[in-house]
Amino acid sequence: MRRARTAFVALVLLLPFVAGGAGAMMGSGVLHPMRRSLAPEQIQQAGKSMARVSAKRDDFEVRAPDGVVLRGWKARPPESNGDWVQLYHGVSDNRAGMTGYAEFLLRNGYSVLLMDARAHGASDGAMATYGWLERNDTRAIAQALFATENVHCFFLLGESMGASIALQSAAVESRVMGVVAESAFANLREVSFDYAGLHLSSFLGRTLFRPASAMAMGAAEKEGGFKADDVSPEKAVAARAFAVLLICGTRDRNVPARHTQRIFQAAIGPKEMWLVNGAGHTGALGTHPREFERRVVDFFGKIHGSKP
Repeated sequence: MRRARTAFVALVLLLPFVAGGAGAMMGSGVLHPMRRSLAPEQIQQAGKSMARVSAKRDDFEVRAPDGVVLRGWKARPPESNGDWVQLYHGVSDNRAGMTGYAEFLLRNGYSVLLMDARAHGASDGAMATYGWLERNDTRAIAQALFATENVHCFFLLGESMGASIALQSAAVESRVMGVVAESAFANLREVSFDYAGLHLSSFLGRTLFRPASAMAMGAAEKEGGFKADDVSPEKAVAARAFAVLLICGTRDRNVPARHTQRIFQAAIGPKEMWLVNGAGHTGALGTHPREFERRVVDFFGKIHGSKP
């Protein structure tokens, strides 16, 4: 019994050091997620999706302020209401992951931008910064869009990493009139506790496995040139009064609902929150497709109707 107790105590004492070593190795990986190239079958499936709503699709390229080339598609419905929605995919995904969202928006008269985030898909970029650099990418994209299109309202819709980028983008791009954000994190450091806790408990990430979070964030901050606390949708919604529809599944273990609730509390603009019963990470459209479409279209529609 004494040996077992001693072994257990030794294991508990060693775990933080092991976690710290793992975090140090993971730090660089935070900024360099696996790149999922745009595959021919994805392009084909996107084409079929556009065809179902008789949409026209064109390639679209924009150069970011630091010279990175961002690539994506413009898609227009046969009868447009004049509004544009930029769609933001999650980490290690690409623009094709957002075609389901694009399809229902196009069906309702919205033109859409499906862009590959920097360091994702066909876009250039050495690293992903979860909003720190990407918010200025949005400004460049908006500038290019408004220079070539007659835009009535400009909206953003994002999932997971994309939701977090969209919220941070709206804080610095004044032409954004509303954001739909599902499974956004409150800030990068806060969500690191969930990942360090192995999606079981943020408490583990804050305590026993805290060295993993600290080492990973420290490495990411050094390479990325930012502070993890400043990569923050929570701060973004408190910096500018734009409308938000915040969505999170009650079974989201990747980015639990407390993140969405914190963002909602911090928001100073018009705000709505939908906690989706039974949905996992970014699962609202899959589990409640009709309600998701209705809520998003109603949210954008109210803003459209209020603009002269």
